[in-house]
Amino acid sequence: MQNQILLGSFLVSIIAILYALYLGSKVKKYDAGNEKMQEISDAIHKGAMAFLNREYKIMLAFMVVVAIILYFAIPHGLLQAIGFVFGCILSATAGRLGMHIATKANVRTAWACNSDIGKGLKIAFSSGVVMGMFVVGLAVLGIASLHYVFSALYADYSPEWLFGFGFGASYIALFARVGGGIYTKAADVGADLVGKVEKGIPEDDPRNPAVIADNVGDNVGDVAGMGADLLESYVESILAAMLIGFLAFSANREEYILLPLGIASIGILASIIGTFFVRAGNKNNLTASLNMGVLAASIIMAVLTFLLIKNVVGNTGIFWATITGLVAGIAIGLSTEYYTSAHQKPAKSISEASKTGAGTNIIEGLAVGMWSTLIPVVAVCVGILAAFYLAGGSTDFKAGLYGVAISAVGMLSTLGITLATDTYGPVADNAAGISEMAKLGKKTRERAEALDAVGNTTAAIGKGFAIGSAALTSLVLYVTFVEVLRAKGIDIILDVTNPKVLVGIFLGGLLPFIFAALLMTAVGKAAIKIINEVRRQFKTIKGLMEGKAKPDYERCIHISTDGALKEMIIPGLIAVAAPIIVGVFLGAEALGGLLVGKTVVGFLMAVFMANAGGAWDNAKKYIEEGNFGGKGSDAHKAAVVGDTVGDPFKDTAGPAMNILIKLMGIVALVFVPWFI
Repeated sequence: MQNQILLGSFLVSIIAILYALYLGSKVKKYDAGNEKMQEISDAIHKGAMAFLNREYKIMLAFMVVVAIILYFAIPHGLLQAIGFVFGCILSATAGRLGMHIATKANVRTAWACNSDIGKGLKIAFSSGVVMGMFVVGLAVLGIASLHYVFSALYADYSPEWLFGFGFGASYIALFARVGGGIYTKAADVGADLVGKVEKGIPEDDPRNPAVIADNVGDNVGDVAGMGADLLESYVESILAAMLIGFLAFSANREEYILLPLGIASIGILASIIGTFFVRAGNKNNLTASLNMGVLAASIIMAVLTFLLIKNVVGNTGIFWATITGLVAGIAIGLSTEYYTSAHQKPAKSISEASKTGAGTNIIEGLAVGMWSTLIPVVAVCVGILAAFYLAGGSTDFKAGLYGVAISAVGMLSTLGITLATDTYGPVADNAAGISEMAKLGKKTRERAEALDAVGNTTAAIGKGFAIGSAALTSLVLYVTFVEVLRAKGIDIILDVTNPKVLVGIFLGGLLPFIFAALLMTAVGKAAIKIINEVRRQFKTIKGLMEGKAKPDYERCIHISTDGALKEMIIPGLIAVAAPIIVGVFLGAEALGGLLVGKTVVGFLMAVFMANAGGAWDNAKKYIEEGNFGGKGSDAHKAAVVGDTVGDPFKDTAGPAMNILIKLMGIVALVFVPWFI
């Protein structure tokens, strides 16, 4: 049976990649519109790819250094180094290919909205599916390939040797998320504060010198960044479950090792089928259409997973543990939607608070973000306990741990389509911007904005899903860390009366704050440069405000790129170095405390920052719909200030917490020999 699972994983991953290539070529065949539209789209595409090329050059240098360290300093270092490089290459490939199609789809979506909103949805969603399928296809292909080769070559093979691959995926995710997040919010904040607040011109107005950089940022942050983030969670949840299966079971061990790959493969097939359920005839059923695809994929995945588990290991408790992860992910996504939607009470309360100024807007937004942590924490806690006991944890502790690991795989099983609905958002956002800049008319703009509004919802749900999966994956990595040490004869006990453990917990809780502070400061520094440049152009370029002259878009793109690439290095080094330093100098128990502290605090901060930022954004949009005075009112100006604070919350520091808590966990696992 194990050979069938492995062969099936290879075949399904190839199918996913071929499906992505087919949809990508299909998207590029759609009409790209008039010359003006193509000029704008080309500027966005070139800016995004130029940023990615420069970012990858920096990451290449670090990749070589880390691979050399792994080769010389870790047992089975050659295999770990090979896995690390392989993980880097596949993650970078998925990001590059996905963003290439996204930056080609935006203009085609805008032009399709000229006549048919359903066609616009189809193009934008298809581009999202390209990203989703590349992520899951390359991830499963990488894991299956390394497992097959390593197990064939070495009789003493352990899935622990695959964690180099996870480290590579984490490494790319860190820089993609951090660099992309700094870029997108520096451009966005600069464009908003000068364009909207100072000059009173609309969003995506072609007179604004930062408008192209803002659109580029949507792609590097929310397409390449989000894709790398979720690929990391996907890979590490599968690897952790494979290793726990290896450590927990002696009977049917190979089946338990490969079961996570089998579940992931079923999820890919279910996601592909789910994409055919996404159809829309008018702007009133756009959200329902996307939800139908995700729902269909989830139902198909559940049925096929039940049959797989029953035939492979015969333990239906493992199936129910898988479903708990899926349910927990849905609960977190729905909670995120509630707290960030423009038409729900939390965001409306921020809109109302804007009537009395920016101060009350910010106070209310902070409170909403804090309240929003409740449901995600409860969902994760219930999911962990349910998965543990459903998998048999009351009689077999290690089987219960395997259940928790499998629940993380279950949460991410339909990633192919859930990531598609998320990366659809930036494409729709770009399409709305292009329709404004190219002056395609009111009806086209309204259709594109309807797609964009749905994209805001899917993006909010996607962020919640990413946070939930990061928390569960991080917890599973911690459990795996403990079990690996136990297998090597070291039974660590996190006794809070032990000063080293206590110090580790405090340091772990501190790191998310330091990490967030560095990123917020980075956005602020780059945004100041953008603001000064936009002001300079409005002052010195004659006729710019009247629309008679063209702004220098390239200059703002250059400033955002330089700022992001410069500022992403220190946070990246901290995330990798911190667990190694604590483990080497304070020992494994202190490192265990660090992993617990960073997971709890990092998870809460991620939820708080993402939801507060999303609520601030949609509170502004609610006012722009004509409520509380509408655009240009004092309430609107206050809401723009709140949204400016929320931008780096929801798109830079908040999402980066996901990477931080997972990366530190995988680093601890890879460098375990140093801590013994």
